Amino acid sequence: MAEIDQTEFGDIVPYTDEEAAEALAKVANHPMVLAMSKYLFPKKPITFLRDTLKNIKTIDEFQNIVMRKVVDWVLDNTCHNFSYDGVANLKEITGNCLLMSNHRDIILDPAITQYVLYNNGFPMTEICVGDNLLAAGKTAEYLLRANRMIKVIRGISARELYLSSQRLSKYIRQAITTGHKSVWLAQRQGRTKNGIDTTEQGLLKMLDMSGTGDWVNNFMELCIVPLSISYEYEPCDGRKAREILISRTQKYVKTKKEDLHSILIGIRQPKGNVHLNIGKPLTREEIEMASYCDKNDRYQFIRHVVDRRIIDGYRLWKTNYMGYDLMTGTQKYAGHYTPEDLVEFKAYTEKKLNKLESSLDRVELRKIFWGIYGNPVMEKEKLAIQRDEERHAAFETKTALAMLEKMHEKEENNQ
Repeated sequence: MAEIDQTEFGDIVPYTDEEAAEALAKVANHPMVLAMSKYLFPKKPITFLRDTLKNIKTIDEFQNIVMRKVVDWVLDNTCHNFSYDGVANLKEITGNCLLMSNHRDIILDPAITQYVLYNNGFPMTEICVGDNLLAAGKTAEYLLRANRMIKVIRGISARELYLSSQRLSKYIRQAITTGHKSVWLAQRQGRTKNGIDTTEQGLLKMLDMSGTGDWVNNFMELCIVPLSISYEYEPCDGRKAREILISRTQKYVKTKKEDLHSILIGIRQPKGNVHLNIGKPLTREEIEMASYCDKNDRYQFIRHVVDRRIIDGYRLWKTNYMGYDLMTGTQKYAGHYTPEDLVEFKAYTEKKLNKLESSLDRVELRKIFWGIYGNPVMEKEKLAIQRDEERHAAFETKTALAMLEKMHEKEENNQ
């Protein structure tokens, strides 16, 4: 395995094992560690987590001993059932890949992915995370960078953003192509707030910046694998509805500790059923088809391929069907839930909205809240219509070609 010259990439790279050990020893002295130890390791002495953090020597040790236990606790205490599929798609890959995921929770999306990788014998990945999370303090920075965080720098000038994107693109490509590590990357900057998972075209342009070959091989060597995570009860659903409503009339500005609060709510909030789908990697044929398009349309083509994989892999729960029927004022999917379920979901809606400022328009908040759950159903419907149209167009093309062939044969026979 080739080594990456980490000095070239400054502080966007994850900690080394030595740096992680030093950082975790500092975290061990945080006053919250004893309380966390009691929650995560109830059968161990209360000092177990503190002592473990002080003695950890490598990132793998930290992720295997501590972080895996954190995810275990979340799945056992806040989820009804956790499932996943598509592991076979990873077994077909030779080398590393870029796991491109929809993004519903700040921490849990990549953490659950690492959990599935580890439990199936795959190496855990490095994780692209916005540097806004580091504003939560040094302890947050120590923990994130000890979890193989690749820092994505935000809130900078256009010129600085261009240079930062070049550096990030180059690091991601080198990590994957040198055999160093696979990488987890959200399909967009920031979490999906409205329930509609879409890949940002600018993200694909950023990834292409570091390519040194032709367009097709630049994307092929990244080996993009779409991931789709589905929560029956959306993490921070009320907060997301609030942000969407406020953003309609003014620029939404986060408070200093807002991301930290969202992380904690996402971890503790009941999530019902949770599913992770690992999609098929983008194929050479798909990337070659994209290459026939004009420059910007190429990225749009790739974006749509990733989006379709993610929408396909998204698992719908009864909350999604209820959200759809409530937002559309129909009973189209009433067969997927009971009248009692609907009463409970309406009560759940009001409970979440009652935690928000009374000055916010309740009617609009309710519509937005139901849309967070209902929009994935609508996206599945749109995809089904697109496929029907494509099949119809393909059939018409095939029929027209057959007719032309028969006309050509008839002309030859007449001659």
